[in-house]
Amino acid sequence: MKIESAVFSQLMLFIPEYEFSKCVNKYKGDYRVRQFTCREHFYVISFAQIRFREGVRDIEACFTVFSKKIYHSGIKGIIPRSTLAEANQKRDWRIYADFAQVLIKQARELYIEDSDF
Repeated sequence: MKIESAVFSQLMLFIPEYEFSKCVNKYKGDYRVRQFTCREHFYVISFAQIRFREGVRDIEACFTVFSKKIYHSGIKGIIPRSTLAEANQKRDWRIYADFAQVLIKQARELYIEDSDF
């Protein structure tokens, strides 16, 4: 049986896990969270951004279409619209802002010798 991982899951392998965990722990992002962790939230938002989704309903519809392939992308299942909306409302935005700075720093180091960048 040949197992191939989805392009999205391959892309998520480049995410520095330790740095993301530091950002989550700094703002207690997973405090009293049972199922939808900050990591899953990041995966869902990243997937939505790549697929050019614009709203919570649009994200939910996209996940419904990709329901058979979503598990192989690193997302455990279809996320209900209410769960995603609540996570967007209650999670501290600074978790993702700090992590974005980590990714920007990583990208700058990769392109430091590129004169066009």
